[in-house]
Amino acid sequence: MRQSLKRLQAAVLVLAATGFHGLCAGADTGQAGNPARWVPTQIGPLPLYDGGVPNSKPVADTERQLQSGGMLVFFEVSHPTYTVYLPAPARASGAALVIFPGGGYSGIVWDYEGTPAAQALQDRGIAAIIVKYRLPSDRTMVDKSIGPLQDAQQALLQVRRHAKSWGIDPARIGVMGFSAGGHLASTLGTHFDTSLVSDPDGISVRPDCMILVYPVITMSDEKTHRGSRNALLGPHPDPGQVRRFSNELQVGPGTPPTFLVAAENDSAVDVDNSIGFFEALRHNGVPAEMVLFPTGEHGFPQISRAEWMAPVWAWLAKNGWLRP
Repeated sequence: MRQSLKRLQAAVLVLAATGFHGLCAGADTGQAGNPARWVPTQIGPLPLYDGGVPNSKPVADTERQLQSGGMLVFFEVSHPTYTVYLPAPARASGAALVIFPGGGYSGIVWDYEGTPAAQALQDRGIAAIIVKYRLPSDRTMVDKSIGPLQDAQQALLQVRRHAKSWGIDPARIGVMGFSAGGHLASTLGTHFDTSLVSDPDGISVRPDCMILVYPVITMSDEKTHRGSRNALLGPHPDPGQVRRFSNELQVGPGTPPTFLVAAENDSAVDVDNSIGFFEALRHNGVPAEMVLFPTGEHGFPQISRAEWMAPVWAWLAKNGWLRP
């Protein structure tokens, strides 16, 4: 009996050391003795563009950051980068999500909507790539309305270009966006027919799925997040630009499958942004699911990360983005 207990205790220690999730995820236990198979990797930050940044003016870099209450926020970003979080090979599903944190197109909330999501995805076997995209500025850009979209397209190109070396399936690369980052992700998912960056190899800039978390969607007067619209299009935008970047109006049959999650009592971004986008997806025959929490507010301060991410994991698993 005592020997059996010791064997059980030893087994528990092995599971704790190697990662119970990894063993359950169908890892190659024949190579479990190789430590590298159980070690996740972080790469970067890397410059988003290999050469010059398109649509930019030759002005001084004034990027700054604020660290407050454990939250890192970037401002005045004009030199975009991306940071790669690769899962341990033994856990990798081959899927990837490109993450766009929010911040009203005036800042990038890195440590609240970027890093935690990336690390959670990495732990579940999904590669995560956080993009520090350019923030719209007439000082740094020729056309500020397209700068963030250019960076989003470039990020998708970079991931597909490196897919083989990073162990990623180029046909399973989606996007995840929060708040204004949700607007950027949904813009990428509805404006992929025209590439705004150099793409000599003709690589697709269409994401394979979208996960939109309390997203800004519309630029229309009634429901838009005014700060995001002012930053992207200016205080008095042209009606054509308003329509162009109201993404519920740009949905088509080719829009990627989408999961939306928001709170009904969101006082910053009207939940009708999510509802309107879901309706547009439904009417165009695009697979879509939406979870609305009765309370939670913007940023989900009233909901734990585990609670709102539970339906995200379920949706990813159901659609084959997680290992069994």
